[in-house]
Amino acid sequence: MSGESLAGRSLISLLDLTADECLRVIELAGEVKATPSRYSVALRGRTLFMYFEKPSLRTRVTFEAGMTQMGGHAIYYTAADGKIGVRESVEDVARNLERWVDIAMCRTFSHEMVQELARLASIPIINGLTDHLHPCQALADYQTIWEIKGKLEGLHLAYVGDGNNVAHSLMNGGARLGVSVTIITPKGYEPNREVVVAAAAAGAETGAKITTTDDIEAVSGADAVYTDVWASMGQEQEAAERAAVFASYQVNEALMAKAGPESIFMHCLPAHRGDEVTSAVADSPQSVIFQQAENRLHAQKALVLSLLGAA
Repeated sequence: MSGESLAGRSLISLLDLTADECLRVIELAGEVKATPSRYSVALRGRTLFMYFEKPSLRTRVTFEAGMTQMGGHAIYYTAADGKIGVRESVEDVARNLERWVDIAMCRTFSHEMVQELARLASIPIINGLTDHLHPCQALADYQTIWEIKGKLEGLHLAYVGDGNNVAHSLMNGGARLGVSVTIITPKGYEPNREVVVAAAAAGAETGAKITTTDDIEAVSGADAVYTDVWASMGQEQEAAERAAVFASYQVNEALMAKAGPESIFMHCLPAHRGDEVTSAVADSPQSVIFQQAENRLHAQKALVLSLLGAA
């Protein structure tokens, strides 16, 4: 890739990247996907530390498989083994990890903990998900849109559902890549206002419009319709209440018809079929949910290669 190297840097938010850097990672993901053998020994002798406070299928398997497929190694460590900031201070963990491994990924509740680890450690830290952001998911999502539509700049993504960490990262990524993002939520479930303002400011540089509304009609003409579970991990006790509030925000065939036949359906998974999306939509020709899931592998490979200066 041309331009300044990302080597040695951390990725906590997609706003940590410039527009050019974000696009370069996605383009590299496309190269890795097309010619995996070219990178089969790119990370020989390199180790990724993976820290999990939340369970995962896609995050764990794609990071671990990605390291293995590039000749590296991944270590799986959970909060049950020793919660960072409880069993040992974040600073002590950072000082240990930087002496043992080349890079670390964290999937946690606390966004501040991951920020602190990145500030204290001399190795790159990847935000694998926090309650605030999910940048790795958004990278794979925009790679998927880029593959299908052949471009990103000037497109429109409509996100329907809870204004959560995925919604936040979709706004950040869209702002960087020139994709206008409309977040459609019931009143009281809007995304964090500071995230909206920051993404809108970043979007002004690329022509991306970042907007929020409670009007479901805003899906009209969208190039992609995206949803996520109504109750995220840690909100299980709110599930029944949220189901009632979000019922009219279900992505079903009628809603996809408003977006149009060229619109694609996206979901970060796991999906609660019959709640935020119907099986008719999830299994339809417009659905690209498993292409998204596959691209977690390729986008994260590209990210690790970039942060380790191995691309």
